[in-house]
Amino acid sequence: MAYGNFTTIRQIKEELGVISRYCDLFKKIEKVEPSEWLKTTLSYSYFMRSKNEKSKSETIVQPILMEIVKNNKDFITFFSGNTIDADKERGLNGECDFVITNDIGSLYIESSILQIVEAKDHNLKLGISQCAAQMIGAKIFNEKNNVAIDCIYGCATTGDVWQFMKFLDNKVFIDTKKYYLSEVENILGIFQTIINQFIKLK
Repeated sequence: MAYGNFTTIRQIKEELGVISRYCDLFKKIEKVEPSEWLKTTLSYSYFMRSKNEKSKSETIVQPILMEIVKNNKDFITFFSGNTIDADKERGLNGECDFVITNDIGSLYIESSILQIVEAKDHNLKLGISQCAAQMIGAKIFNEKNNVAIDCIYGCATTGDVWQFMKFLDNKVFIDTKKYYLSEVENILGIFQTIINQFIKLK
């Protein structure tokens, strides 16, 4: 079993003992204007004939994450396709689409603050379940590395739709709101709000 085998929130509760709640995670969003580079890059996605997961990753998800890292280059690093093996017996292991860490310069993941999951087959609910499993795995992984981070954030995305999550006190909180690529400044703003919380802790 691995992260990808978690397909429902009910399964997260039954197999991992973690409950989920919907709530309004972000009361106030300070929008972040995308750079001209990001605007141009995202505009290319509209001309792509193929809208499969790989093309969306290359033309939408990864450029947005690159923009976020560029804006916070002194505080974070992001990894793509790396594994976080936290607890294999419970299925909390395997490859992660994207991981943001609160350190710079490391060649491998030492701790995670944010997990981003690309929803397979445009199924956002499936992405949310897998992201929940990865956040739980990230918390265990951090603890094994003696990194004290109380709150892990996550995001499931189809590329066009983004839904944010938080894991705290053995509960997964799922944002009631969905954010859309057409308003990328809101997506950037939420990521920045999350990262600012960790910057303040340093």
